[in-house]
Amino acid sequence: MRLTLIIYTLAATALSGVAVIAVLTMGMYSVKPILLAAIAGAVVAAPVAWFVARMIEEGLMAIPALSAR
Repeated sequence: MRLTLIIYTLAATALSGVAVIAVLTMGMYSVKPILLAAIAGAVVAAPVAWFVARMIEEGLMAIPALSAR
């Protein structure tokens, strides 16, 4: 659970930022689309963080070059 929350803080920031930049690139400069994009990024980050944390905990994301030592 702790790893999931740590990953969530990173993923939510990154995904929200990408979504806001995408909205701004499309020329939507009002508050509503920007807030919706930021919220959507934060919502999408929750399952992403859970999945990545699960993969790390199960050892499925081990880096082969480092684990061969």
